Amino acid sequence: MNRIYLLLFLLIPYSNIFSQKKLQFNNQDTLRGSNGSGRQKWNVVHYDITVKPNVQEQTLTGISIIKYIDSGNNVLQIDLQEPMVIDSIIQNQSALTYTRDKNVYWVNTSGSGKNDASFTTKMLVIYFQGKPRKAVNPPWDGGWIWKKDKAGNPWISVACQGLGASCWYPCKDIQSDEPDSGAILRIIVPDSLTGIGNGRLLSSIALPSGFTQHNWEVRNPINNYNIVPYIGKYTNFSETYNGENGKLDMNYWVLNYSLEKAKNQFKDAVRMMEAFEYWFGPYPFYEDGYKLVEAPHLGMEHQSAIAYGNQYKNGYLGRDLSGSGWGLKWDFIIVHESGHEWFANNITTNDIADMWVHEGFTNYSETLFTEYFYGKKAAEDYISGIRKDIQNDKPIIGYYGVNNEGSGDMYNKGGNMIHTIRQIIGDDKKFRTILRGLNNNFYHKTVNSQDIEQYINEAAGMDFSSIFNQYLRTTKIPTVEYYLTKKKLYYRWKDAIDNLYLPIEVNTDEKKSIKIIPSNEWKAIKIGKRSSSNRFSVNRNYYVLTQQIFDKKKQSVFDD
Repeated sequence: MNRIYLLLFLLIPYSNIFSQKKLQFNNQDTLRGSNGSGRQKWNVVHYDITVKPNVQEQTLTGISIIKYIDSGNNVLQIDLQEPMVIDSIIQNQSALTYTRDKNVYWVNTSGSGKNDASFTTKMLVIYFQGKPRKAVNPPWDGGWIWKKDKAGNPWISVACQGLGASCWYPCKDIQSDEPDSGAILRIIVPDSLTGIGNGRLLSSIALPSGFTQHNWEVRNPINNYNIVPYIGKYTNFSETYNGENGKLDMNYWVLNYSLEKAKNQFKDAVRMMEAFEYWFGPYPFYEDGYKLVEAPHLGMEHQSAIAYGNQYKNGYLGRDLSGSGWGLKWDFIIVHESGHEWFANNITTNDIADMWVHEGFTNYSETLFTEYFYGKKAAEDYISGIRKDIQNDKPIIGYYGVNNEGSGDMYNKGGNMIHTIRQIIGDDKKFRTILRGLNNNFYHKTVNSQDIEQYINEAAGMDFSSIFNQYLRTTKIPTVEYYLTKKKLYYRWKDAIDNLYLPIEVNTDEKKSIKIIPSNEWKAIKIGKRSSSNRFSVNRNYYVLTQQIFDKKKQSVFDD
């Protein structure tokens, strides 16, 4: 996959120039999260993964075939987390030697055959087995999920974002290297069950002893954590959507007793596709189709095979996260997790420290969906309503190179930052062009936060750098301190970084929608006559706070 890099030594201090408490990381964190020596000079082209779960023992056996382009690295870092084990590694029909350092295997490929070409396509065949980490609270505390459905049938899947795909199969477990030519997932299950994977079904092959192998193929680049099997007593139905890039297959795989509920609830999938193709551009994976798959956990953005576990309810498990009422008009998991097809699966960050790019834009997709079907006021009700859950506990951007996510505020705070920037742009047509341009310019690419920030600045013709620094890299929300006299409004920023440039619209008693540009120094603007109510507010579409100053001593600096 095409990759866009900035130098790591520039990124590390940049993300933490403000008040983030220093965390403790170890060598395993660095190996997991950085593009170290064992990950350089080789590029993954394709994965071909075979997995056979043992339902009773909750164990796996499998084969991971990694096709890659070698440009001179003889010691490769292959990731497989304990307690999973690699049994052997073959290349050019020769067994390779390797050593293990906890969750990392160092594989020596120097004796596996010579080729004089500078860039040589090679293939690792890795046999593995073991008892994978069991998910504690999927999808947040992930791993393999071993459950039974209401009828007592096995119901199995995986959720491993953040934890990493290496919790169950050997891979190059870094987001910056997606397989350019996609992946094949071969799922071996008992005949009574069905194995569902990403992309399209190639074939189902009957095997001895009552097993069937279901082979699924993704042709587009895909992130490791998105390659996921679903195993259960599934049935399916489908429809065709006439989208911007032609006819799109939309398939729905649900437990057999959920079929009628799904046929009604999944109507939101077509509505989602209509809204998001309008805002973001064409669905990025027409070749692989689109699927919703009923899952034994809440939901996840598994590319072309979205995990659905929202109990066939509108809202988030029947609850409106915004408190506005609009969140109950649609199914949260269908809308949010499908929004990730554009932001996370199409545009993927090199490092999870920048995961706000995934979650902030996808959070805002909920607002855009609401606006598309219910209007701007409904959207404004929704985006302002979700602010109540912002914690401001730590910066949204985490530490680079150690597999460290930033604050969970990357969702609601990230979405509100984007909404604030939209107000400053002040042109919805241009804003939509920027969203579509992001998905076109970074189509099937991996990025850093700075790539997204720079693109928005250039496309908008405005410099939002100070706004990105304020909301992504500090925990402080800019607050307008103000004081009203008979004729003037006095104002300045509190809790703002130096040189924050954030024009906002405010309201007073008589004159509406005054545009002001606060700074850290007091400014004043004439407001004309007003009542004695001291009424002042910031337009709710800007995510800023207000604080009125009552100190009588301050009057000496105010000259009316």
